[in-house]
Amino acid sequence: MSILYRSDAARAAAWANYFAEHAPDLDFRVWPDAGDLDEVEYLIAWQAPAEFIVTLPRLKVFFSSGAGVDHVDFSAVPAHIPIVRMVEPGIINGMVEYVSLAVLALHRDFFDYVAAKAARVWDPLEVPPASARTIGVMGMGALGCAVLARLASYGFRLRGWNRSLREMDGVEGFAGPDQLHTFLEGCDVLVCLLPLTPATKGILNREVFSALPAGAALINVARGPHLVDADLLEALDSGRLSRAILDVTEPEPLPVEHPFWAHPRVFLTPHVASMTQPESAAPILLANLRRHQQGEPLSDVIDRSRGY
Repeated sequence: MSILYRSDAARAAAWANYFAEHAPDLDFRVWPDAGDLDEVEYLIAWQAPAEFIVTLPRLKVFFSSGAGVDHVDFSAVPAHIPIVRMVEPGIINGMVEYVSLAVLALHRDFFDYVAAKAARVWDPLEVPPASARTIGVMGMGALGCAVLARLASYGFRLRGWNRSLREMDGVEGFAGPDQLHTFLEGCDVLVCLLPLTPATKGILNREVFSALPAGAALINVARGPHLVDADLLEALDSGRLSRAILDVTEPEPLPVEHPFWAHPRVFLTPHVASMTQPESAAPILLANLRRHQQGEPLSDVIDRSRGY
């Protein structure tokens, strides 16, 4: 039984070593040393080009190497082959760390102090308690709920918005388009952790920014196409929004001439908020694969109709 890894080359050795130690019965291959593709039954990959998938006649499961699956062309993967997204502690912990850092930096005015230091200005700002700020998270999946749980430990007021209502202790829940405006009205910091679907593309736009309290901040750690760049720049320049922290852009890498680079109220990182960690991801994936081998249901299979 063969499994082919066709993803981040820098981490391939860690994946191969784990499977060699814990699953010696599996023929673990790393692209491009794939051998006979007719023998491959399981694929771990970031993308699924149609011309490649057709070379795998015995493929049983496509395992995405990332938490999101918007990069996967569903039409390229036959309908009978499950597409499984990556849900593992390394991805979750990384996202929790990044969003916590971003929220706390905004809450404690770190960016203002960076500017003050550059200007050699000693100007202490008022320090409000965390309980005076409301953080709103769009998307209450595994990542969103983990982020909310960590932010709760700091004492922030919390709101969550989801496609369907999710109940969580200490979080005021909202759901669907009808409740979006009400959700936004109370968010001092808006965090986007939505999956990218046709319904959520461009959701971070002028209408959303106008519904936020004046001076609110944005953190986008989901996908670049969620954001309408021109609308964000307009909101920042008008003072409607105070700052934006963006880990994702469209396109990536962001062209050097893009106005985000020079904007004083935009902080950029190169899509590093959260990454799959082989040491925690490989055990999760192997356990899922074993369930499939034993005829048990797979975990974290995406719903193609929803796109996640």
